[in-house]
Amino acid sequence: MTTALTLEQRLTRIEDRTEITDLAVLYGYVMDERDIPGIRRIFCEDATLRSADGVFAASGIDEIVRVYQGRFAALRATNHFTHGHVIRFDDGDPGSAHGLLASHAEVVRDGKPMVVALRYRDRYRRTPEGWRFADRLMSYMYYVDVREYADALGDALRVRAYGDRRPADWPEVLNGGGADWLHDYLR
Repeated sequence: MTTALTLEQRLTRIEDRTEITDLAVLYGYVMDERDIPGIRRIFCEDATLRSADGVFAASGIDEIVRVYQGRFAALRATNHFTHGHVIRFDDGDPGSAHGLLASHAEVVRDGKPMVVALRYRDRYRRTPEGWRFADRLMSYMYYVDVREYADALGDALRVRAYGDRRPADWPEVLNGGGADWLHDYLR
């Protein structure tokens, strides 16, 4: 059961929500511009970065930077977009929140123009410098060459970023999973 918040606490939540939303949007700009110092400014020192398919598994800011540098080596131009963003605060810890972000990207990977549908499940932490990513888990509905998009969308093997065809991470119900994790966001 949630306790009633004071007017000041409610105002702080609005400000925090705005800052976290900005953080999610800035992530795309940092990625598109290959801004290594920016990566260090949006992730906590002890942050983790993961992907549902297991390709990304980095712990700590230095390892996260190395992962992104490797990713940038395979990419040319990228254009990240954010869509809906749901943020929930931890009533027991005002410096902690979690979120679910819908996103997509247009990229050139290994010389191929590709489109990507992404979801991020995030944990955010307030630091003296502001809100940062404490944990970021990315997953894919598709990651395909734009010339294969129409055919790939109906295929279970919609992740084609690595030179092969892999199952999509979501919708999880089509992969035999469930949506229990989603209940953390529903009220």
